[in-house]
Amino acid sequence: MNSIQIYGSFLVFMLTLSVGAQDKKWTLDACIQHAIEHNISVKQIEINEQNKSVNLDLAKYDFLPVVSVNGNHSWTLIDQPDVQTGIIGQRTLQESTVGLSVGIDIIDGLQKQKKLAKARLEHLASIYSIQKVKEDIALSVINSYLQIIFNKELVHTNEVQLAYDKSEETRVQVLVTAGVVPAGDLLDVKATVASSTQRLISAENELIIAKLNLAQLLQIREYERFDVVDSDYQITESELMMYAPEDIALRAFESLTNIKTAEVNVALAEKNVQISKGAYYPTLTGFYNFGSNVRYQDRIVGSTATGQLDQVGFVEGSGQRVLREGQMSVYGGPESFFTQLDHNKNSTFGLSLTIPIFNGMKARKTVKLNQLALEQVQYEKEAEELKLEQLVFKAYTDTKSSFQSYEASVVTLESREKSLEYARERYAVGLINIFELNQNQNLYVTAQSNLLKAKYDYIFKNRILEYYFGVPLFKSN
Repeated sequence: MNSIQIYGSFLVFMLTLSVGAQDKKWTLDACIQHAIEHNISVKQIEINEQNKSVNLDLAKYDFLPVVSVNGNHSWTLIDQPDVQTGIIGQRTLQESTVGLSVGIDIIDGLQKQKKLAKARLEHLASIYSIQKVKEDIALSVINSYLQIIFNKELVHTNEVQLAYDKSEETRVQVLVTAGVVPAGDLLDVKATVASSTQRLISAENELIIAKLNLAQLLQIREYERFDVVDSDYQITESELMMYAPEDIALRAFESLTNIKTAEVNVALAEKNVQISKGAYYPTLTGFYNFGSNVRYQDRIVGSTATGQLDQVGFVEGSGQRVLREGQMSVYGGPESFFTQLDHNKNSTFGLSLTIPIFNGMKARKTVKLNQLALEQVQYEKEAEELKLEQLVFKAYTDTKSSFQSYEASVVTLESREKSLEYARERYAVGLINIFELNQNQNLYVTAQSNLLKAKYDYIFKNRILEYYFGVPLFKSN
């Protein structure tokens, strides 16, 4: 096989893969996972969760002592006499200092413990926020997915109806040609075919729009080939109808992230009050400092005889002078750097106590503001619980009524189907005209559409109720 054949085979293989990928049909779980993984809001709030995680680490590290090393080198210009000649002149003195400092809080009103607890709560709240955003996305995906399935079934129903209407048009055409029925019946049938065609086109357009909406929600650009797996949902009465709405509400309070977030917000406000009250308490800090210094100055390293006698005093009584051999200091360079560090080292340790007495009422007012914030979030938590309770009762009522509506739609469709069959029999023997037959047929088509709407309305509302009951909307990674 030559290189051209190899390249051609590879190109065909890649095109096959590309078409296969584009023709992929998405399941509901795959749609939810893809939407969550590619949603910008999720990515943004995950960054916030990472920030809270770092803040939690910082709160933990705050218990560690503070250790620092410092160093300094200085030049000092000073006018002073020369140690050897005694002549006053400007000199430059150099000095290096090094040090190590260690500090640790011993008593701080339990501020570090409270701040650590607050950081943990903030991190937990960020996790709940991520979960809430994911759940909102999942609900949107489920709604859009069911809308596609609904429109698919509606398209299929209209295709079947159009096929029947066209076959009826052919049959009536034969009867008109044979002179059995008037030509006006053919016109009515043609109008029926046109109406069925219009309904099919409308249903196909709605299907395209539904697919587009879900593709955009999944952030899929090539949505022309986007499609979902055909699903045949079996409708049965929800098992949750066995529970009282109050029981479902209790499960919702235990499982839903918005209630958990409200509870965390209350706990956070309580921690803020406790932290602000810490300003009333004294703080005790332990410290230890180690240091040394190096001077770059000449020093006396010894002495030598000058060869002269220096008078040092007189003998009392005789006045005889007392003389001694003159000595002269010998100067050398400074000691080595590390020798001076060793000789000049020093250590300082102790305790530092700070007792707050008056700070312009700032501490008291800060506590008051945090207490007001606590009351506010407590009211918000109560409002969230009342809102959720109302939503649960509404979801329960909606689910129950939508199932009843679905059952009524089933009965209506069965009745319309029998009525249409009866009308066709009567039309075949000439007891009714084509107009009356078309009326029965339109009622049957409307009953089919209403049944589909009731079916998927019930499916979605029941999924909402299951969500309140604690059934996960998607599989966690």
